[in-house]
Amino acid sequence: MPPSALDHVGSGPPTYDPEPTALPLADPEELAEQVADTALDGARYGGCTLRAVSLRGDSARYRGEPRRDALLTARFGTGEMALVLVAMATGARAAPDAHRAAAEACRLIGRAVGRSHGRLVEDIRAARRGDLKSGLQRLTERGLGRLRADAAERGLDPEEYVAGLRCLLLPADPDCRTRVFFGAGAGGLFRLRGGEWQDIEPGVPAGGAGGDPVAGFGSAPAETPEGDRLTMDFGIPVPPSPFEPAPEPPRDPFRFRASIARPGDVLVMATGGLAEPLRGEPALCAYLARRWSGRTPPGLAAFLADAQVRVKGYADDRTAAAVWEA
Repeated sequence: MPPSALDHVGSGPPTYDPEPTALPLADPEELAEQVADTALDGARYGGCTLRAVSLRGDSARYRGEPRRDALLTARFGTGEMALVLVAMATGARAAPDAHRAAAEACRLIGRAVGRSHGRLVEDIRAARRGDLKSGLQRLTERGLGRLRADAAERGLDPEEYVAGLRCLLLPADPDCRTRVFFGAGAGGLFRLRGGEWQDIEPGVPAGGAGGDPVAGFGSAPAETPEGDRLTMDFGIPVPPSPFEPAPEPPRDPFRFRASIARPGDVLVMATGGLAEPLRGEPALCAYLARRWSGRTPPGLAAFLADAQVRVKGYADDRTAAAVWEA
């Protein structure tokens, strides 16, 4: 698939230039923490092809501000026991260390998932949905809690040194079609099936994590109204969870969804910078549906071009991961 020549969709051209204008201010003593304008990655494991991108929004490019979004793609383990993690985070708007908080949130969850990947793979393959949800919630809360604790130790404002975090777990086993989403914070989870977009962001019960189970959160019915069969906790006895409890509750409710992918599906996880225009601009939905519904997943260059098609009124950083099912 060739790269797109389309710059924008919608009612008119965006306010800012389509290409980066100003570089962020650099500290000569902290050059290792410089954040590139764009990060791009991809892979193919099991029955799926992954594309992932994170790029500065139009506003940050114009103002010379660093990308507040961070992206981490990592493989833990080998062979059919390998587990691919895609983590993305967004730092607080206008916070001076937003980019550092986002990067640290990705590193913390990456380290935690990497250390527990063997157990996670077993739970995914055995459809222990309840164990997955509770374990991943503890890992998420512990990581975000550590972020706030580190801020206090460094003399930073813990209310500013925060990040929203969204993650995908993709098992490398070609016979396992379970795809696991989890995280806390703004963004979106979408599925492109049969050329039509479905917003499958897990709901949160009133009052946070308590209350009765709903589809995509806690114990769920075997099949959603869209025909998506969810993995279930079969009540198989397992050893006590190795996950450690979080020091304090997260700022945002925990979200979780484990579902079985169908051949031809495209699963898209995104931060708010892309999720909001996908929900608010039908022309962008239609364009990406045409581009991503082909029989062959796009290459890295084509995926980058598609992900940066702009919409007037949406100028935040964009980070997205898309998974094509064979």
